[in-house]
Amino acid sequence: MTEQEPAPAGPAARAPRVRFHQRLTVQSWIHVLIAAMAVLVLTCAGVGAALLNRTGEATDRLVDRISPARASTLRLQTALVDQETGVRGYLLSRDPQFLLPYERGRATERTAVRRIESLVGDDPRLARDLHGVLAAARDWRRDQAEPLIAAVRGDEKPDRDRIERSKRSFDRVRVRFSEQNRHLDELRAETRAQVERSEAVRDGALAAMLAVFLLSGVALAVLMNIAVAGPLGALRTASRRVSAGDFEHRIPAHGPRDIHEVGQVVEEMRQRIVAELATSRTQQDLLEQQAADLDAQTMELRRSNAELEQFAYVASHDLQEPLRKVASFCQLIDKRYGDQLDERGTQYIAFAVDGAKRMQVLINDLLTFSRVGRLNDADEEVDLGRTLDKALANLGASVEESGAEVERPAELPRITGDPMLLAMLWQNLVGNALKFRDPDRPPVVRISCGSGAESDWRFTVEDNGIGIPEEFADKVFVIFQRLHGRDTYGGTGIGLALCKKIVEHHGGRIWVDTGRDVGTRICFTLPGLASAPSGDTGGDSTAVAVPAGPNALEGTA
Repeated sequence: MTEQEPAPAGPAARAPRVRFHQRLTVQSWIHVLIAAMAVLVLTCAGVGAALLNRTGEATDRLVDRISPARASTLRLQTALVDQETGVRGYLLSRDPQFLLPYERGRATERTAVRRIESLVGDDPRLARDLHGVLAAARDWRRDQAEPLIAAVRGDEKPDRDRIERSKRSFDRVRVRFSEQNRHLDELRAETRAQVERSEAVRDGALAAMLAVFLLSGVALAVLMNIAVAGPLGALRTASRRVSAGDFEHRIPAHGPRDIHEVGQVVEEMRQRIVAELATSRTQQDLLEQQAADLDAQTMELRRSNAELEQFAYVASHDLQEPLRKVASFCQLIDKRYGDQLDERGTQYIAFAVDGAKRMQVLINDLLTFSRVGRLNDADEEVDLGRTLDKALANLGASVEESGAEVERPAELPRITGDPMLLAMLWQNLVGNALKFRDPDRPPVVRISCGSGAESDWRFTVEDNGIGIPEEFADKVFVIFQRLHGRDTYGGTGIGLALCKKIVEHHGGRIWVDTGRDVGTRICFTLPGLASAPSGDTGGDSTAVAVPAGPNALEGTA
């Protein structure tokens, strides 16, 4: 015995057997049904045409040949009877007028014979009957009628025996008449019976074809319902169940090929939807967990913010109070005991006072930095020109001391924001330009404005100062980052970090333009309102002389 071969594995072994009706599409099924109907119609039409042709042939034979042949036969017989009647009258009266029916009968006889031969000459029995009648008529004319007519014309009176023989001779013609009429009647009866049978067969066939058509229509409708409508209905019902929310219900895939493929595609879509739904539910659970975690973190942040608020209050009051006392008492010591202290003691007191003051400035700057975007900032329509005016007024003393020239646009746009923070932004940027000036030339500060991307405004503040190296373009916006020693330039290193926080809080961005060779150009963007100002804010600048004021502040960067 040979070892049994293992069953094939893989997709070929698992491929389902495709039935014939599943290989066809709906369109193919329609074509098949139309072809079947066409074959049925052509077959019934052929059978009906054959039956109608057969009935028509029998009817035509009866109407066009047998009936006219019978009429022509009667005409022939009448012509022969007229001949016999004319001959007998001529024999009895010797009047030539009586021969006229004889002559007319001869002409009518020839016409009738030609007509009968054309109609039923192909029928052997009728042809024999016609030939028998004509032969009997010729014998009568040759043996009786012509000799009697000749005798009467010769003034010979035929006797009664000859006349009687003529009559008996013509009776044989009459016998032929009877046979001919009987055969014609039989043929007409047979043909009529054939017509009736053909009509009966035709009517039965038409009824049968009508029944076949009805049964075929019902069968085709049932077949169409089983092959097409049923699978479509099942697919529609299953799809509605799935669309109603029963995503676990399987979509059937059977029927014609295209409906089968549609069912498979819809089933794959259902499976994907189920998978995506399961994934989305998992993600929803995860999001709910994350939302709960975020809520907890939010509560923690609120608590932390409250603590920061408390810390800010302590920093602004409790921490600054000791610093003020240290600075005051150090100044009092210097004032009262200054003449008793040597130079080193006076220097130590100066160091203590300076440290206390710098600590106060640092605490104030940190409080300002922390409050940006955290407290209840104003959100209103702001005229940037007014905020710039306020900033320049605060920097009036620095401008006057340095002899600076500030060039600014005649008009600046209006945006939505906090006017106090925006004034602080201008004050820090212009203050830095004045602080980090070149000692060999008077400072010049140029402020410009133009359209940026989409609806943003682009602003620049440039100067002719010492500049910022390219490698420190990003570092200067980090809090407490200083590029110079405290002895060279004062400040806490928070100014540009504060500017960045204010710009980003208003939805813009700020950067250092590193393509400038002399001085510094700082650019920033701010979202604008729907309409631009009526004046040109892009290029024209005006030199502004800023008077000195009591609130002038130096930049803190």
